[in-house]
Amino acid sequence: MTREAARGTGSDEAADTGAPPAGRRLTTRETAELLGVKPETVYAYVSRGQLGSVRAPGSRGSTFDADEVEALARRTGRREQPPTPPAGQPVIRTGITLIEQDRYYFRGVDATELARRCGFEEVAEWIWTGELTVGARFTAPPESLSAARRAVAALPRHSGATDRLRVAVVAAASADPLRFDLSPGGVLSSARGLIPTMAGALPPVGRGPLRDGEGGGPEVSLARQLWPRLSDVPADGASLAVLDTALSLLADHDLAASTLAARVAASAHAHPYAVVSAGLGVLEGPLHGAASGLAHRMLTEVVDRGSAAPVVADHLRTGRRVPGLGHRLYTGEDPRAEVLFGLLAEVPEAAAALEAARDVVSTTARHAPLHANVDLALAVLSVSCGMPADAGETVFAVARTAGWIAHALEEYAERPLRMRPSGQYEGLRPPQPFPGPAERTGPAN
Repeated sequence: MTREAARGTGSDEAADTGAPPAGRRLTTRETAELLGVKPETVYAYVSRGQLGSVRAPGSRGSTFDADEVEALARRTGRREQPPTPPAGQPVIRTGITLIEQDRYYFRGVDATELARRCGFEEVAEWIWTGELTVGARFTAPPESLSAARRAVAALPRHSGATDRLRVAVVAAASADPLRFDLSPGGVLSSARGLIPTMAGALPPVGRGPLRDGEGGGPEVSLARQLWPRLSDVPADGASLAVLDTALSLLADHDLAASTLAARVAASAHAHPYAVVSAGLGVLEGPLHGAASGLAHRMLTEVVDRGSAAPVVADHLRTGRRVPGLGHRLYTGEDPRAEVLFGLLAEVPEAAAALEAARDVVSTTARHAPLHANVDLALAVLSVSCGMPADAGETVFAVARTAGWIAHALEEYAERPLRMRPSGQYEGLRPPQPFPGPAERTGPAN
């Protein structure tokens, strides 16, 4: 399947006055402007079979069919003129996720609607290719899955979920001799195998053999494969729907810190497994993917104590922020949390944790108008289903792998090593005297 190398940041409008007249042929410059890309990227589209070109008579340049260009622009999203960023703030053009007015969109489509109506694998295919593959399923290659499981099994028992995922990715890479194929088709092939390998390499939680379907397979959803690695409580349809939707909602969120790290790795033409490893390294920070674990522990305490007031007071007394609240990109409630809370209301076992989360929000609202974010929603899921504290981090990491791959696909089409900032040196100016008086000594006799 070919990749649509999107560069737009806004949704495509049906009544678009910028469409070229039917039958007209466009120059390379006009095509690049319409698609919102560089001329070099236009020829990359040609080489991948996404655009046809005809050599202009009497010229060394090529021309492109306007209707075909317009169709590609509709699939990838036409870029509007971006606002001028604050001084010193870098901007990376992307056509994957747009966040504006307290909503977010995957390739111009409301991400919450996609998550409600599509499974995680379908959402992943959409952000990778701009095409909705109904019924998509991912299957782990046996060699990669076996290598990943052996590597994970060798870790100490106290290893965290992210430790296991990082090791699984490295082991899967070693088992894939085609990992250095950075063509869109090669990258997507690796990604479709890597994500279920990450899930399948995690050990089941506190129980024996897996039930039918939980071990993976071409007809098994990723959410069903992941569930027994998060909880030993049998999954019902409503609970699996929450997990599947959470994976879809978390697939991407613009240029979060881990995504930026992934793009830097891709800019150096690191293979997809290395790109995912870079993202996982950043994700483990308490201000990013690990934030849901803090919310899990707080919510557990609220449920145990029967009230949020003393728990919130303890956090504030010790100078800690109350986890699971607020998001710098949303003035209101995180739309991801809004969707998950709605689904969790249909899970009877989640009632106590859901009420505790609402108590936390209402308690803190007396002094700070902070709304619930997705970490608090993940905590409701993990607490109510008997999952460990790092379960939300696991869900985050597996889901966001899809986004890292999407951004890698974009970055591979850009100028290599473009993300090489120059340092502003503030140290001592040369020449400085050589540090002494240490003298090199020879080997001891």
